[in-house]
Amino acid sequence: MIIVYRGGGVNLWRSCEKVRDPFYFLRGREYNGRRLRGFCRARQRKYRAEGTASRPENGRSVMNRKLQFHGQMSDTFFAAVFIILSGGFQDAYTYCCRGSVFANAQTGNIVLLSAALFRGEWQVCLKYLVPLCAFVLGTAAAEKIHMRYKNLEKIHWRQMILVLEIVFLLAVGFLPNSVDPLANALVSFVCALQVQTFHKVEGHVYASTMCIGNLRSGTEALCVYFHNHDKRTLHAALTYFGVIAVFAVGAGIGSYLTVRVGVRAIWACCALLSVSFAMMFVHADR
Repeated sequence: MIIVYRGGGVNLWRSCEKVRDPFYFLRGREYNGRRLRGFCRARQRKYRAEGTASRPENGRSVMNRKLQFHGQMSDTFFAAVFIILSGGFQDAYTYCCRGSVFANAQTGNIVLLSAALFRGEWQVCLKYLVPLCAFVLGTAAAEKIHMRYKNLEKIHWRQMILVLEIVFLLAVGFLPNSVDPLANALVSFVCALQVQTFHKVEGHVYASTMCIGNLRSGTEALCVYFHNHDKRTLHAALTYFGVIAVFAVGAGIGSYLTVRVGVRAIWACCALLSVSFAMMFVHADR
């Protein structure tokens, strides 16, 4: 038997309470029993992993919410601030007290590696090769965790990444300067986890551990705004420049604390990431 729903958003919602795609309620759709059940299960899985929209009261409220940002709390600028601060802090930390190695800026490491390679300084080459390899492994690990645990309900897979970051950075604080290559490898691994996992803020793709892409995107959005005067484009530009400013503040704090505290200054990043971890229990729409 075919059941026809035309504009009956609330009735269809009651038939499948965990469906979270409001626009299906605003258009006439025909479902038989099997298709409806399959539709409910598919939508439930999708929005459990990607975030949900609220139950629609009427067509207008649904349209208004659709134009707003919906998603994980980690994608909001407020939650991203602590992650970005940590990214800037880590770069300053490894450069100031771990042998002038960049934890995040792998381009700089590649330049210094190539220069040492052409000079025949093999030990220096190893110094910059280790964080590069650790960054590759961290990126692969983050993607593997995403694919394996993206459908978990009790805890989000991004929170699992944050726990790993906190554990590794806590360990780095106990390592003396005699094992700087190991410390740099762990920090680079953490940076790779972070940049692969947290790459959207307010719906815009960004990098939480480096600035060149954010600078390019922010400048591009600003030029587009001067052309079309679209406030959404201006918001995107301000978001990117805000990310750069927060990163610079994190780098400045990292440099200041590292000079005065030493290798244990990295524990400040654990505190910042713990705040982000706690905030991710709250949905972005609240």
